[in-house]
Amino acid sequence: MLSRVVQQPLTSRWVMISSRAFATKKMTDPRTGLVFTEVTTMNAEEAKAVVAKADKAFQTWCRVPPKERIMAMSGLAEKLRARADEGAALMNKEMGKPISQGKAEVLKCAYLVDWYTKHGPAMLEDTPHAPLPGFKAAYVTYRPLGVILSVMPWNFPFWQVIRMAAPTMMAGNAVVLKHASNCFASALLIEDIVKSVPGIPDGLFGAAVVGAPLVAGILENPLVKGVALTGSEGAGKQVASHAGSLLKKAVVELGGSDAYAILEDADLDAAAAAVVTGRLLNTGQVCISPKRAIVVKSVKAEFERKVLEQVSKKTYGIDFGPMVDAGAKAEVTEQVDASIKAGAKLLVGGKNSPVPDGDSGKCFFAPTVLTDVKPGMAAFDLEIFGPVIAIIEAESEQHAIELSNQSEFGLGAAVFTRDLAKGERIAVHEMDAGMVFVNDFVRSDPSLPFGGVKSSGIGRECSVFGLREFVNIKTICIK
Repeated sequence: MLSRVVQQPLTSRWVMISSRAFATKKMTDPRTGLVFTEVTTMNAEEAKAVVAKADKAFQTWCRVPPKERIMAMSGLAEKLRARADEGAALMNKEMGKPISQGKAEVLKCAYLVDWYTKHGPAMLEDTPHAPLPGFKAAYVTYRPLGVILSVMPWNFPFWQVIRMAAPTMMAGNAVVLKHASNCFASALLIEDIVKSVPGIPDGLFGAAVVGAPLVAGILENPLVKGVALTGSEGAGKQVASHAGSLLKKAVVELGGSDAYAILEDADLDAAAAAVVTGRLLNTGQVCISPKRAIVVKSVKAEFERKVLEQVSKKTYGIDFGPMVDAGAKAEVTEQVDASIKAGAKLLVGGKNSPVPDGDSGKCFFAPTVLTDVKPGMAAFDLEIFGPVIAIIEAESEQHAIELSNQSEFGLGAAVFTRDLAKGERIAVHEMDAGMVFVNDFVRSDPSLPFGGVKSSGIGRECSVFGLREFVNIKTICIK
């Protein structure tokens, strides 16, 4: 690496130290609106060198038995825990995440490493099969592909990266990370943490500190064998299409407009708490947050009251913070205003809400609740990536299900009912999504596959499915 990041002990400011003079990226704190550091970026040749170094490390790593690879990777959990406060402080500066949520994010990454350390070896064991007639043996083995490009977003600067990289590396691959431009410092911090783990070859995980225009060139590099992207629908389609033209594997996790169906027999206290907690987490900037609360008409008024009670209990700096930047705030403001103009009713929040003390207001958008939202409105049709709860009235249980599925997205969904058998039936057979929870908000966990259908993406992360996304499922027959 020709550039690195360090922390100044007296100021707790992140600065870039570089052995060369090249382009820099100014990093702005969304709470203050002020630049807090500059990051030195790479050119195409330097990014190519990161890929070459990763491939060199891969050539050794892929020959290490899976169990030994995973044991070497297990030390990453301890390193992450040791630097959780550091990571949380940096995320707070980069994209506004409350400190407590940032620390929980890093600790969740450590938990993922622990989970794969325990369960991963068995998942990578050869799978025996009945031999063909005249053959002595047959089995399937799982061989790594090589260098995998990881294009990750800003909303979970650590979790999204480790969720993809840890199992991919345990499977024997190398990973080159292209992080969101406002999270370049997090990319370098994660690189430093991985590098500090004994047993992981130097360069097996590398950060390519480049802008979006250089992604295509990295993907076209013959040493790169696949790509994983988490981001917008537009970016996902572009990268997946380009990967397809190169006949390279692509896993893309894109947007969501998750619907929560609140049925007539639901526990409304639990439903309201789940919707508000899930929606305000990370200031609503979560692909699997409950963006549409679809409530059967007979309980809508009571549900609205309970939602407002829950919102009133949430605290700036703990439960939510500023949005990632002024552009994100402007987009959400436009979507909310358009929905109100089309007939939605504002119950709380909106653009005229007071700004919390200590916040410049440049990126702040208050927790907002809209009701009487209908198809055709922005709050129904689009993925509002901010702290906005849209309440939609359904005439019946079946109508609630129909409205839930009336979306181009299919990432997560939930149904709330006291009848667990009915809830399970609806979740399994009626809700068109990759993940459906009954009586709670959707969340990710390393033990369960994560991903969606329709315009929400292709492929899965986490569990055995994520571990095997970037492997050659190789058939072996012996005669």
